[in-house]
Formats: sequence, structure tokens, C-alpha cells
Amino acid sequence: MSLSTHVLDTAAGRPAKDVLVRLSRRAPHGFVPVAEGRTDDDGRIREWSPLGREWSAGVDPRPGTYRLLFDTGGYLGEDAFFPEVSVVFTVREAGGHHHVPLLLSPFAYSTYRGS
Repeated sequence: MSLSTHVLDTAAGRPAKDVLVRLSRRAPHGFVPVAEGRTDDDGRIREWSPLGREWSAGVDPRPGTYRLLFDTGGYLGEDAFFPEVSVVFTVREAGGHHHVPLLLSPFAYSTYRGS
């Protein structure tokens, strides 16, 4: 599995730059962080920084349930109605690509499985 994401600011009509995103994997005791990154000028994370043994350069994570936690408050400011957005998804088979974007505005958000 490879994973990509991007954040679009639908109110401003442009990519959301410098949004911190943390990827975690569900374990028996809860979600365990495995990688994080910040969106670039195009609102995309081009490279994940590993936070644990499970996610390292050239190694794809195994099937399981994952969570992307977007720090939307850091982008929208302290008055953000949604200070963070959590998107949980399940990977059934290794080897596929998963694109999980976030469409963001001050009082709403949406996500979908992209390509």
C-alpha cells in the first residue's frame, strides 16, 4: 500500500499549505502513530516522516485500519470550528495505492477515496 493525501481549502479556492497530518495504525490498545508530514504549497504531502518501525523508507505498511489526523486548527486558526479532522480507513490488501484527500472550509469538511 502506498498512501497520499492533500488538503484543499474550498473557501479560499486553493491548496491548504503547511497543514500537519499524522498517520496512525490501529493496534489492540488504540492508534499508534507511524508517520507524519506537512502539506506543501500544493496542499500535498510528498514525503512522510516515519515515527516508528512500521513505516520506513521503501517499506509499505501492512493491511489494517489507519487514521489520518489533520491539524486543521493550526491552519484555520484558534477560532476553527473543527480544530482537527480524523479520517479512519481500512486497507484490505497490501500493494495498492490509497489517496485520501481532505476538502476543508471554516464550517465543513469532506473526504473521499481518490486515485
